[in-house]
Amino acid sequence: MTRETPSILLAAGGTGGHLFPAYALAEELARRGLAVDLVTDMRGDRYGTGFPARSVYQIPSATPGSKKNPIALARAGFTLLRGIRKARGLLRTLKPAAVVGFGGYPTFPPLVAARLLGIPTIIHEQNAVLGRANRALAGKASAIATSFRKTRFLEGKLAEKARFTGNPVRDVVIEAAKTPYPALVPGGPLKLLVFGGSQGARFFSELVPPALATLPAPVRQRLKVVLQARAEDVSTVTAETAAAGINAEIATFFKGLPQIMADSHLVIARAGASSVAELAVIGRPSILVPLPHSLDSDQLENASNLAESGGSWCIEQRDLTPLRLATELGKLFEAPEILAAAAANAKAQGQASSVGLLADLVQDVIGKRLA
Repeated sequence: MTRETPSILLAAGGTGGHLFPAYALAEELARRGLAVDLVTDMRGDRYGTGFPARSVYQIPSATPGSKKNPIALARAGFTLLRGIRKARGLLRTLKPAAVVGFGGYPTFPPLVAARLLGIPTIIHEQNAVLGRANRALAGKASAIATSFRKTRFLEGKLAEKARFTGNPVRDVVIEAAKTPYPALVPGGPLKLLVFGGSQGARFFSELVPPALATLPAPVRQRLKVVLQARAEDVSTVTAETAAAGINAEIATFFKGLPQIMADSHLVIARAGASSVAELAVIGRPSILVPLPHSLDSDQLENASNLAESGGSWCIEQRDLTPLRLATELGKLFEAPEILAAAAANAKAQGQASSVGLLADLVQDVIGKRLA
């Protein structure tokens, strides 16, 4: 690899929240003529994305548990040290111009190894709260990219090397965003998308079918529901929606989710960073239910940001019952103008140019090194 065509190593865990923005950056760097490699944890790519990298490498990693369990803590520490040793060997072979991490402890070994070898590092924070792994890495990072203009725990010297880029979305999301918000026609279909993200969808599988069953028959007959469920819940959810006379497609995973989102009148989802970013870029109204036990309440922060813009409604899980959801859905389906306004408000928050801004930051960092 010559100095004119440097390679970039991306580090991301196997969850969609980390993998999807890394995927988007890989697409953009390739367009700019840069070679891209990916290092991930042992989960690999669970989404069948066919990550656009020259090569994909796996490095051992672990998330440190509670200090109250010293055995588990020691085991995680040993795994991370093993990952750092393996990452150092990989970096000596690849000689990347920079390593870009997307948060989570799977990025810890390669970014620590990069610093030990004097390779510039960039961390990208998808959430409105600086994650724990990123907090541990931020002090030595060459630059910090943020998805929100205000990011909790990012202050002082860390704030000085932060740059707002937004959260990159994949090309398939940009393409889906070209679809206009579908008009709600009197008596026409009501397209509802429900997905729970990588954290699982059991809560929605238990909440949504009884909520939909209480809607008036004329509304149920118009519903076209796409619902993500865990494998063990698919048969139950299918039976419940069928018994209520609802046209529903139930599956564990939808590969074309961005276009399904674009075709929907309303989305019910968790508030993971990538989900919120894609809802905004595509411009679809949503009821966001933050994961209640997410570290540092990052999903609540994400949902609150979009809700404050008028692009969504944030309802905490503890406050959401089937009756409450049915009431909210009934109100929204009777007021298409409210849904259309929320769609416009969400789209106004979308940052389709984020991937370009992040790629600019990467080139700025490697440009300084090559100079």
